[in-house]
Formats: sequence, structure tokens, C-alpha cells
Amino acid sequence: MDLRRPALRGLLKGPRRLWAAAAAVVVLAGAGTWTAVASDDAPPVHRSDRVMTMADGTRVDTSYFTGAAAGRRPAVLLGHGFGGSKDDVRQQAEDLARDGYAVLTWSARGFGHSTGKIGLNDPKHEVADVSRLIDWLAKQPQVRLDKPGDPRVGVAGGSYGGAISLLAAGHDHRVDAIAPAITYWNLADALFPNGVFKKLWAGIFFNTGGGCARFEPELCRMYDRVAESGTPDAAARELLEQRSPSAVADRIKVPTLLVQGQTDSLFTLAQSDAAAQAIRANGAPVDVDWIAGGHDGGDLESGRVQGRVRAWFDHYLKGDTSVGTGPAFRITRTGGVDATDGAAQLRGASAKSYPGLHDHRRTIALTGRAQRFANPAGASPPGVSALPGLGGTGGLAQLSALGVGVSLDFPGQYAKFDSAPVTTDLRITGSPTVTAHVTSTSEDAVLFGKVYDVGPDGTQQVLPAQLVAPLRVTGARTGKDVTITLPAIDHDVQKGHRLRLVLASTDLGYASPAAPATYTVSLQGDLSVPTAPAVTTAAAPLPAWVWWLPLAGAAGALALLFTGRRRTTAPAPDPALAEVPLQITDLSKRYARSADRYAVRELSFRVEKGQVLGLLGPNGAGKTTTLRMLMGLIKPDGGEIRVFGHAIRPGAPVLSRVGAFVEGAGFLPHLSGRENLELYWRATGRPPEDAHLAEALEIAGLGDALARAVRTYSQGMRQRLAIAQAMLGLPDLLILDEPTNGLDPPQIREMREVMIRYAAAGRTVIVSSHLLAEVEQSCTHLVVMDRGRLVQAGPVGEIVGSGDTLLVGTGTPVEEPLVEKVAALPGIASAVRTEDGLLVRLEPGGTAERLVVELVRLEVPVASIGPHRRLEDAFLTLIGGSA
Repeated sequence: MDLRRPALRGLLKGPRRLWAAAAAVVVLAGAGTWTAVASDDAPPVHRSDRVMTMADGTRVDTSYFTGAAAGRRPAVLLGHGFGGSKDDVRQQAEDLARDGYAVLTWSARGFGHSTGKIGLNDPKHEVADVSRLIDWLAKQPQVRLDKPGDPRVGVAGGSYGGAISLLAAGHDHRVDAIAPAITYWNLADALFPNGVFKKLWAGIFFNTGGGCARFEPELCRMYDRVAESGTPDAAARELLEQRSPSAVADRIKVPTLLVQGQTDSLFTLAQSDAAAQAIRANGAPVDVDWIAGGHDGGDLESGRVQGRVRAWFDHYLKGDTSVGTGPAFRITRTGGVDATDGAAQLRGASAKSYPGLHDHRRTIALTGRAQRFANPAGASPPGVSALPGLGGTGGLAQLSALGVGVSLDFPGQYAKFDSAPVTTDLRITGSPTVTAHVTSTSEDAVLFGKVYDVGPDGTQQVLPAQLVAPLRVTGARTGKDVTITLPAIDHDVQKGHRLRLVLASTDLGYASPAAPATYTVSLQGDLSVPTAPAVTTAAAPLPAWVWWLPLAGAAGALALLFTGRRRTTAPAPDPALAEVPLQITDLSKRYARSADRYAVRELSFRVEKGQVLGLLGPNGAGKTTTLRMLMGLIKPDGGEIRVFGHAIRPGAPVLSRVGAFVEGAGFLPHLSGRENLELYWRATGRPPEDAHLAEALEIAGLGDALARAVRTYSQGMRQRLAIAQAMLGLPDLLILDEPTNGLDPPQIREMREVMIRYAAAGRTVIVSSHLLAEVEQSCTHLVVMDRGRLVQAGPVGEIVGSGDTLLVGTGTPVEEPLVEKVAALPGIASAVRTEDGLLVRLEPGGTAERLVVELVRLEVPVASIGPHRRLEDAFLTLIGGSA
């Protein structure tokens, strides 16, 4: 998966022999469509789009990228993540083309504009398609050949695309080097670890793929069967193993760069470890890189990883041995938060050889008697570790690396065993193990093992990377000793902290037995943890492409020093603005790589307590950029934002007084609305009493629905739950981006009442919306932007009422001669009779006050007078109709 929504874009691949039919690829649409892709600061790249017909008639959509240089060059195939398409890897393809490669991207079967059923990298279909693409590359005049029909070619991709690179290398001897990322080695082990069904991730896959009907029938039947029973069977394992790189383990003999995510409950580090061991045993060069991110969120380090992939291919495809490929093993470690921008600080450590998951083990004594705990009926409520689909950028797994615990174990549903406080700092790198004796009142027991880092006071406990190890214990009724291999992690346990082993009966991400049972667990030995002492920050030289970074940083620091632009401290709070929710002054933000094009330019406005402010503007007006700067997500190039007198910087403490709702908030469908909100608040690390949950829920008005599972909610209820989440802690400033999207009229009215009730208590709401009629009814004030600049700001009545047309209500109908007299008055452009009176348009300089005087003089029976203009009219007038 391509972690874009984070988390959901990559998946599976399959093995086995792909020589089903020898029919050649047929190119449709003639020679394809060529497009020159270029930017101001990069050489042009030519792209040719083609639809190719495979042996069974399936149409596969492809794009071919080449740079401007003459001569033959190596080729690279780039695969995309699950649920995505070839468009997701276009930028990387263009970069590789500029670097001297011929690059071919394609949308896998069932995705993008390609036809066919999703086969999870079925060797007979998806893997065979790759061989047909290699056939096509061998015929291109730009591609270097090792021999006729055999191009010099590498394959790379993430998740689904990563697995296809491994499978292609095992099935097609023409593949010369691969660089798979955050992917699987054995898909059965990934989705059925130790005989336990990973139900949440499996459900995400089949839904992301468009539903069961979009998959090959045997896969659909397998999923339905396992999802219904909750227990994977032998046939299901065999089906997924046939589509796994492990099925061709002895045939992958090419240089392999394995990039795997540490924050990944889908494809764990154990998957890349198995791949590394198998491919190295075949005699091929293998380097391993553990990145900070994964399918559960965190930093994917895209720039660094793509640079390393380029170096890998330069070395093994171009044959440029002067290019370093990096250390045999590299790992990214998280070390706190950067005070300047709120980002997690990442640093690399490396070793001259890959240590595996069990290097230099150390025993840690655990205490605790034999303990009994329950597997509740229906396995509910489930414990919580990782939250698939809720990772995103800076996901929950990354929070755990920063010391914020978000896991949840229910009393009576787990056993725990504690160590003494460690006397020195302890770095765990790999998979801890422990042996336990398990007895169950049922024939089988399902346990979930995890190791917590517990703080000195015992209140703060963190689950590293939010990972848990499931285990099915068969024949547990008579008692059984089992060795539990816990998730592979890289985690620093500080002096004075202790380790806590928890064995739980339930976990949200997995299927547990529905029948109630009682488990009894006792330990049969100490906890064994790997330490990998050879992994240090200076153990191995870094590749040449890294060395310019310190020099560039030093040069940048000198430039800042000499230009006087360096800032060491944030501006002091302004006491005069301590009660002002928002003051924006001369705010500017340029477009990336542009010195004179602005997304926001010299924007200034002020928001007071109790206001509901509508932020309006056409697409491209700068609204979203302004909100992102306001929330501390990006830095302005000029001007400042002050919230209650404090200057906004990423991570600024005053941001705790700001709540935000971005359209599309994700919730766990099987939890109730209340449980989702409680879990979210716990993830913030703030005290439960500060949540003001009852008050937020009263304003949101969800009533008894809070006790129901979110999967039963209507769209309107989900929107209100999302706003309730933003209102937790009752922030003084609430930012809502398109809160009424997808709602029907009654739901929109309810949302309007929510915003008005929230501001009525003296708090402030800023809402960005395209529904002008709704803004007119719910907002007290407006800020109108166009092309990055402020057009007008003020109360809604003033902006709407500033038009030149007035509606004069009369007690009785006005006769036509009297209408003509009104039209002839000085300062009047026209007058038209309506059912309710007169519609009068003023000339420039004409005023409502003067009109009233003249109407009284003419004995017109005036009952009312007011502007005849909607917000839409005012908005289009202000922006010149550019919306």
C-alpha cells in the first residue's frame, strides 16, 4: 500500500509460475500518446500512454517515461499501492527518467483504467502481466539490452507494488535488481499471523478494492468464509501463500533493497526479515532499511528512500560502482519533537551487517503469579492496540514513539507481568520472546502479547509502535507451554522505567473466539530481548548522496546569520490581544519555488469572541492555506497570526485552545460514538477531566445515538460526531472546514444550530464553506478572499446590505403612475412594481435615507425597506464573478 491516506494504499502480491500463455503483448491505440513533461528547473521528460492487451484479453493502462538524453539506458518498472493507480508513482517515474532511466508504470488489474479482476498478485495474471511489460521494454530503442529480448531492468514499488517486485524477480529471470518497500513476504502470515485472523486490515483491503465482487471469485469466497468463521483454514492459507513471494523464495537471486516500516501492524518487520534471510541465502546482495513510517502512519521518508532506491539502481543497473548503496542495515530512530516546527526528530543508525531480529539477547526477569482472565462473550469489548485506517501523517504509532500511550486493555481480560526498573538505558532492537503456560476452558485459546514501556510512577505506559503479537494456542484445555515471539521493535527504555508483558484475550484488529472462555497463564521463564549493539549512528559509512546534507545545512545557517533572519525564540505574547481569539496581520505565503506568486498575500483581519465567521472565496483564493497556517501546519513567509495574543508556530502551546474539523474524519466503525471520542481524547495525552465530553456532546446533540456503533450512523450523524470530536476540551476557537458537505437540508439545519449554540457561550467559530445561503444564515461575520488577498470583511448584514437594490414593502399595491414618479426621482435608476411593493435600484450616490424622504413626500404607503440582495449576489460582486 501506498500510504497516502496513509495508510490504505498498498497490498498484496502473488507467486507461482507465470508462464500460462505465451501470447505477446498487443499494443492498442497505435503508438500511444506522447506528452512532454517539464518544469522551469528540470529537463523535459517524454511520457507515452498506452493500453496494452494481455494474453487473456485484459487491458492494462501504462505510461512510459524517457528523458531527453540519447542512447540506450536501463529500465525501471514502478508498481503502485493497493487501491491506487499508475498516477500515484508518476512523480517518481519522472525523476528516474531525468536520472537516466526508461521508466514504465502501469495500473494493476482492477485499478485505475485497467480491466480485469483483482488477483492479489496472482502469478497467472498480475505477475504474468509484468513479464509481458518486460517483453515490451525489450523492444524499445531507448532500453539497454543484456541480450535480445532481455532488457536491463529493475522493479520497485510500495506495498502491493513492493510485492510485485519480489514476485517478478522470482518468476522472470530477466529482472536484474529490485527495491520493494513496506510489503509482505508471506501474505498468509501477514493476514493470518499465528493462526489468528487480522479482520480489520482484511476488511479494509476488500473494501478498498471496491468490494468482494471486484476480486477473483476464489479470493472472494475465501474472504467470506474466513470473515464469517473468524478462523483461517488451511485452504485459505494455501491460497494466499500461492500469491506470496515466499513461494518462490529460492528463485529470487537479484540485488534487493528491502525498505520496511516500523509503524506497521499490517506488514511487520518480521516480513522483511524473512525476505532478507531467504534472498541472502541465495547469494544475492541484500540491504535492509527500517523507516519511521508504515501502514499505520508516521514519516515515510519519501525523499530519502527514493534517493536510496536511485543509488541502488545506479549501482546495480547502470553498473556505476562509484555510487555507494548505503549501509547493509539502516534504521530511523525518533528522538523527540523539533521545537521550531513540531515535527518528530529523526536520526539514522546503521550497522555493517543486518542483525536480524534476535541479535545479542538479554534476559529481563518478570514477576507475577499465575493469572486468570476472561475471553468475554462475543469478544467484546475488544482491547485496542493499532488503529488501521486512522494512522495518517503523524499516526498513532508515531505518537507512541514520542511517549504518548494510546492502547487500551480492559480489566479482567488480560494478565500482566512486570520487571523491576531497569538500572541503565536499554535499547531493544528486534523481537522479544517469552515462554508461558496457557490453560483454557475451551479447546483453543487466542492471546495477544505486547510489551509496554512503563514510566517510573507507573501511570504512563507506552506500547512501542502500537504493535501486538496474536497467538492461537490449540489444545489448551489440558494446558500447554508456548513460546511467544513478540513484535519486532526498535525502542529505547530509559533508566528507571520497567517493562510490562501483557497477555490479553481480545484486540480490535483481530478475530477472537465468540464463545466465552477463561484463560489461565503463568510464565515459564524470563523475557528475552534483543539489543543489537552493533547498530550505531557511526557504524557504517553512508552513501555519497548523503554527504552534501551537512554542508548544505551549514551553508544555510551562515546565510541566515549574515542576513539577520535567524530566529531563536518565538515572539512574546501581546497582552493587548489576550482576549482576542484571532488577529491576522499582513499574512503572506508564497507558492513553493516561486519568488513572486502568492497563495496568500498581505492578509489582515480580526475575529472577536462570540462570532461565527464565514471564510469565503473561490477556488484558489487562499482559504485552505490560511487555515493551515492558522492551525500551525505550515509556516507563513511573512506577517503573523496571533491566537489570544500568542504567535502561532507549529506545536505552539496556545494551539491547545484551538479545535479543528477537517472533512472526512475517520472513526472506528465497530465502536460506539462515545467510545470513539474517548479513545481520541486519550490519544492526546491530556487528563480525562479536561475533555468536557458531556458539554461537547450536548452541543452536538447526538442523544442516544452515542451508544450505538458508528457503522449505523447516517452521514449527518458522522459529521456531528466529527464536530463533537473537534469540540472536545471546549476549545475557545473552533475551525470547521466544509462541515455541511454531503448533508441533506434537515441535516444542514442541525449543523447550523450546532455552530450557533457553540458560539453562544462566548466561544468563536470559523467556518469555510461553499454553501453561501447557509453561511448567510449561520454566520455573524464574513471574510471574503480572492487571489490570496482580502476583498472585504465585516458583519454579514453590512456585506449583504451594501448593494444598490432596495425592496420597498407597501401596505397596499402601488399604482403604475406612482411607480413612474418614483422612477423619475433624483438618484433613482429604476423602479419596478412587485407583489409586495417596489423594487428600486439606486444610482451611484443615491441613499436609502433620501429615498424614504421622497417616498413619504409622494405618499407612498411605506411599510418596510431593506436590501434586496442575497449573499451570493454580494459575493459575486466582490470577486468580480470569478467563482
